[in-house]
Amino acid sequence: MPSDFPRRAAKAMLLIPALALLGAAPAPRWQSLFDGKTLTGWTPKIAGRALGEDPRGMFIVHNGAIRVSHANYPRFEGEFGHLFWKAPIAAYRLRYEYRLFGDFLPGVEPWQQTNSGVMFHAQPPATMARDQKFPVSLEMQLLAVPRARREPSGNLCTPGTIVTFEGKRDPRHCIPATGEPLPAGRWTTAELEVLPNGQITHRIDGKIVLRYADPELDPDDVDAKPVIAAAGGKLALDRGYMALQGEGHPVEFRKIELQPIG
Repeated sequence: MPSDFPRRAAKAMLLIPALALLGAAPAPRWQSLFDGKTLTGWTPKIAGRALGEDPRGMFIVHNGAIRVSHANYPRFEGEFGHLFWKAPIAAYRLRYEYRLFGDFLPGVEPWQQTNSGVMFHAQPPATMARDQKFPVSLEMQLLAVPRARREPSGNLCTPGTIVTFEGKRDPRHCIPATGEPLPAGRWTTAELEVLPNGQITHRIDGKIVLRYADPELDPDDVDAKPVIAAAGGKLALDRGYMALQGEGHPVEFRKIELQPIG
């Protein structure tokens, strides 16, 4: 053994972390989905309207945010609206800021008060029926108070879908998040993490509020049945479209960013 072996071995060990860092692939960059000025890349689908029709300006840009506006709606008559991003996505992190504000429209149900959401793993918007209220999807539900029921933000709702929660299939339409109710009017940061292994996490203001896994299409749901047929009977749901939701209460979204995973 050479007399300087211990010294050379120690030097080599010091080089290993540096080499590992040089060889590590950089994390994917965050991509902005909203330029703060236009709705480029986004398409509305409003119940009772054809894809792309928004004659009353439900979705507009206002002061650097996407606003769900009901200024031209005297009352709510079933016009559930969704603004779809142009491309389907699979594994990713999505972060954005939102605020519910102002007054809800006359005619909304109590559960619609101070209520919006981000739909994901959604069916293609072109496949929605003209009068369909919600896309078959998962929803990161966004709530604030005051409203009829004091509930936290970041819940999960499952129009046409079902997930595994706490180790078993959960048939509930909405699974509550943890945390305290948030006041309307304030900007809140939300993050959605969808991993390649099917695990999904909701965060509100940096705190984990909900985790679940393995989303599937619900074969008993009327709206899901044609989606399942189009998928050749496949139930597993590992990708889809993303949409911002309007349910009769004004809401704004800004700083919408996507980071692909894998």
